[in-house]
Amino acid sequence: MNRDDFRKLAETRLEDAKVLLDAGHFGAAYYFAGYAVECALKACVCKNTHEFDFPPKDTSKYYQHNLKKLAERAARSLIEVVSDRQHGVLQWLSKYW
Repeated sequence: MNRDDFRKLAETRLEDAKVLLDAGHFGAAYYFAGYAVECALKACVCKNTHEFDFPPKDTSKYYQHNLKKLAERAARSLIEVVSDRQHGVLQWLSKYW
């Protein structure tokens, strides 16, 4: 999937959530609203990392069973997105604290 796919999916899942809410299916509406947010976040990740396909085409480094390497990648990635001075999570949140 690519960035545009995730954006469209986010919008579609939000519409689904609204329909389910109106029909009284509150649990399903809640689930689809969360799914819409997940898709929107993935679109943001694609844009900000300049990896417009998700998962990336070179999946061998992502789909493996070496937990230490996976944990290291995850920690590095998380710290990078939290600490980025222009687009990081803390940079954004600091506007509201």
